[in-house]
Amino acid sequence: MVAGDVAKQEGSGAGGEPSTAQRQLGNGEVVMPTGRVSIARRVVLSKPRVPFSPGQLTRLDEALTLATRTTGLDFSVYLGDLGEDTRATAENLHAATGERAPHAVLIAVSPGQRVVEVVTGEESHRRLADRGCKLAVMSMVASFKEGDLFGGLIGGLRMLTDQAGSPPRH
Repeated sequence: MVAGDVAKQEGSGAGGEPSTAQRQLGNGEVVMPTGRVSIARRVVLSKPRVPFSPGQLTRLDEALTLATRTTGLDFSVYLGDLGEDTRATAENLHAATGERAPHAVLIAVSPGQRVVEVVTGEESHRRLADRGCKLAVMSMVASFKEGDLFGGLIGGLRMLTDQAGSPPRH
C-alpha cells in the first residue's frame, strides 16, 4: 500500500513544518522528482475471525450429529449473510441439500441482519410444527441478544430435536 503527500521544495512546509528537504526521510519513504513523498508501508493481513472456538465447533458438530441420529432428519446450520430476501436465500440453501431436502431442517442465522430462518422439507415439516419452530427461534434469539451465538444454536437444536422425536417406524 502506498500513500504520499506533495512536499514543498523550499523553506518551511504548511504550518511551519520542515520541508521535505529539511526533514529526515524514514524507512520506506522517498521523494519523487515532482516533490511528492511516497511512503511504502507493510500491511499485515489478519486471519479471518471465526465466531466459534475449535471446541465449540466440535460441540456444534456433535449436536448436529446427535439431532440427525435421534430424529432421522438431516439438521444443518448456516451462519452468514442471507442477502436481501432472507427467506428465499434460506430456502435455496435448503434445496441445495439435494435428495435429502424433504427430510432436511436448516437453521439459517444472519447475525449482521438479525435474522433467523428455519426451513423444513416436506417430511420434516410433518414432524416439526410451525409453532414449535417459532418457539425454538424465540429461544435462539433470546440467547443471541445476550451475545451467546453458540448457546443459542445448541439450545435451538435441542428444542427442534425434542419436538421432532424419533423417526416413525414402518
